[in-house]
Amino acid sequence: MSTLLRGGRPGVVLAAGVLTAAVVACLLAPLLWPLDQSAVDLARTRLAPSPDHLAGTDDLGRDVALRSLYGLRVSLLVGAVAALVATVIGGLVGAVAGTVGGRVDRALMRVVDTIAALPHLLLGIFIVAMLRPSLGAVVASIALTHWLSTARIVRSELLSLRSRPFIDAAVSGGAGRARVLTRHLLPHVLPRLALATTLMVPHAVWHETALSFLGLGLPPHLASIGNMINDGQRSLLTGAWWASIVPGLALVTVTLALAALTGRWRDRLDPRVRAELQL
Repeated sequence: MSTLLRGGRPGVVLAAGVLTAAVVACLLAPLLWPLDQSAVDLARTRLAPSPDHLAGTDDLGRDVALRSLYGLRVSLLVGAVAALVATVIGGLVGAVAGTVGGRVDRALMRVVDTIAALPHLLLGIFIVAMLRPSLGAVVASIALTHWLSTARIVRSELLSLRSRPFIDAAVSGGAGRARVLTRHLLPHVLPRLALATTLMVPHAVWHETALSFLGLGLPPHLASIGNMINDGQRSLLTGAWWASIVPGLALVTVTLALAALTGRWRDRLDPRVRAELQL
């Protein structure tokens, strides 16, 4: 992160500070503020923001600020895990297509083009509906709809590297296809994969939020940003705007900070790679 911030704009430094504070708060939340997900206090329902409850309470008397922190923790965790799984899937598909080439490459790319033509959210809803709404189903839904860009990045990078002189020298020296891939090609692709994974996290977080908001994500009693916004809809009609606005602002702030940092990282690359990494 220090490399990204060196000579960076004040907005990037601010984004790094916001993201660091959010991650630290999410990690320390279970230790500093234990939360019983099933606890209900009907005597404190829909209280306005005050010193006792900085962001008010929801329609079940639960502290909105604390639940937003837990919800952000869950959403970021789901997004990060799903992005990592999607990167692994896309990396494997792209590596096979870029290394083998020929008919295998064309067949895999037609599969990628076909899936890319489908709306990601609708496809994700279909995947969750086929399974049972749970943490694993949400991760699978995100991963199976977000690996396409990674596959294209890895394939294009490998196709470019295969024509380099050092690859010809390795092949002339007797290196097999597997050795060329693992020792000479993948080390050049790994930085692109790391960046692609980071760029994918905000998309994955929003995808999880949309599924939970529609009631197809995590169980309703668990604190996630999507569940909280969904629950807060009912409170909006009574004037308790904080029940949905606060978690929504937390989500927007953190994802914008993450996008600013990854955008700074992407801008440090050459224009060709920058164009490939547009998701």
